[in-house]
Amino acid sequence: MDFFTAQEHARRKTWHLVVLLVLAVLALVAVTTLVVAIALQLMSGAEQTSLSAQGVWSALSFQLVAGVAVGVLAVVVLGGLFKQRQLSGGGRAVAEALGGREINLTTHDPDERRILNVVEEMAIASGTPVPSVYVVEEEGINAFAAGYQTSDAVIGITRGTIRNLTREELQGVVAHEFSHILYGDMRLNIRLVSILHGILLIGLLGGTLLRSMRYRRAGGSKRNNSAAVILGLGAALMVVGYAGTFFGNLIKSAVSRQREYLADASAVQFTRNPYGIGNALVKIGSHSQGSYLKAPQTAEFSHLFFGQGIKLGFTRMMATHPPLKERIQRVMPDWDGRFEVRWPPQHADHDAPGSVDNEDDSKDGSEDRSDAKLSRGTLAAVLTAASAQTAISAIGQPSQRHLAQARATLNALPERIKTAAQEPYTARALIYALLLSDEPSVREQQLDALQQIALPDTYQALMDIGSDVLRLNIELRLPLVELALPALKLLSVDQAQHFRLCMEQLINADGHVSLFEWALYQLLLNNLGEKNSGLAHLKLSDLQRECQHLLSVLAAAGQDNSEEISAALNAAESELPFALSATDEVSDMRALSLAVERLRRLKPLQKPVLLQAMARCIEHSGHIRPAEAELFRVMADILDCPMPPLLSDELSSAVK
Repeated sequence: MDFFTAQEHARRKTWHLVVLLVLAVLALVAVTTLVVAIALQLMSGAEQTSLSAQGVWSALSFQLVAGVAVGVLAVVVLGGLFKQRQLSGGGRAVAEALGGREINLTTHDPDERRILNVVEEMAIASGTPVPSVYVVEEEGINAFAAGYQTSDAVIGITRGTIRNLTREELQGVVAHEFSHILYGDMRLNIRLVSILHGILLIGLLGGTLLRSMRYRRAGGSKRNNSAAVILGLGAALMVVGYAGTFFGNLIKSAVSRQREYLADASAVQFTRNPYGIGNALVKIGSHSQGSYLKAPQTAEFSHLFFGQGIKLGFTRMMATHPPLKERIQRVMPDWDGRFEVRWPPQHADHDAPGSVDNEDDSKDGSEDRSDAKLSRGTLAAVLTAASAQTAISAIGQPSQRHLAQARATLNALPERIKTAAQEPYTARALIYALLLSDEPSVREQQLDALQQIALPDTYQALMDIGSDVLRLNIELRLPLVELALPALKLLSVDQAQHFRLCMEQLINADGHVSLFEWALYQLLLNNLGEKNSGLAHLKLSDLQRECQHLLSVLAAAGQDNSEEISAALNAAESELPFALSATDEVSDMRALSLAVERLRRLKPLQKPVLLQAMARCIEHSGHIRPAEAELFRVMADILDCPMPPLLSDELSSAVK
């Protein structure tokens, strides 16, 4: 299943869940109405109160059904909205509910440093923003990905996982979690939590009625059996509510089990190493704590985890994960059934758990020798026309080649700059440096304007590392921004507003907004702000003007004259169901922002058509300039299509 099909599948699965929710609520309304009708008959005050079908039917009325329906809907909807509001912080809210602590980006703990390095590599390789990483202080081997979208995703991992797994095993686990991020499982999982909480409230309401009877005074008419009726009503509501929750959990478990198989397969495809994730699963089977967690909220979020987070009762129907042995057998068909870690004969046993990684995190093994070769020449290699097509096909399905490219990219970044990307003050300075003009006069004007409003420490950091950033290869600019995102996400609301003001001051200093300035600004807004592009329901035929504007800007960015621009547009037109013509508005960045915002509302299966048109636009000359590749990937990110790095022919041959 490719990225766009998976996104469409997740969107349809959400609607399926909505349908199931409606059916569940209708069932709750029907049963609750019946219970209330019975209670009303018993409380009618008749001398001979007996329960009969005719009496219950006579108690039913439109007003009763409507009243009960409104009450049940109010409880379920408000309960779901309350839980959704609790989780509005996205992945961070889930991680903190499970007792997670965000790992400091400047940590010197070797275990924490290693997992951060693995997550950074995986993020850059897959084209997603680098997520924040939380550690849960539990000994069980487990992990999770949580969030509504890639921009607010977090990776959570237990102390037992980073302490007991080797680097390759951590890669397998993290690749599994990135699959959940890329395939839209996270949003689905959080919605499941909200839905089930709303249904559960019916049972909690019944429990409240039962507890309220403890404060009811004895006495009154002997014929007044209201106390018994209220007890019965409370018990009935508890049964209804918890039965609804039970069947809801069955649905949750069934959905989760299938997604776990897909994520395991994606992890093997990503790392090209079935022994990584396979041995991680084997270690769960041999570990004294397995994958079980003790956090009070574990059951609520059980479907988010890498392994089964809670112990099962009398049935496996409630299992949110497939049987461990089946998962291992699928990724390692030659597994002998013993929970003992094994590697292929040619594998060098150099990666022990808890070992301290070298600065480049890759000094041993054939894969690392390939990385060393790549880091010397790949970043300067020429990107061919096939590079863009390969990148599109790899969206949501990155491979070992992209992982090698990511590692080479991180190795090529100066250590001083990587360190600066890990702290909010200096991370802001890096972004300011990227916005500085190449022209000395304009740059001086920008610095003068920034000095008036920027924080002194940040401005000083800019003066210290600005020259280093200006010397970076173009290919390193986008990975640097991705690397700085976790630190920038730590900014408070006021700090984020001030950061945005400073960026706008730098961009507007010369009275002109360049395409790179616009792209960088939009990229940061896309990943640091709240995205609300609306329902993804539009087709390309609904957005002809927006497509034309975007492709015209893209063509003008990579071509030197009007004939080449027309040729680029003609190449893009071959992928679209309508004709294109050049526009004179290529310098209007505000219009481009509005166009891209509308294009983000394309249906998932419509987006690859637009990306193919963009690819044809930049590759029509037979090669792709670094600036075109950078802009292509930024546009894809803004369209919520995380695109892996574009690969050169040199990289492809180096890692085959």
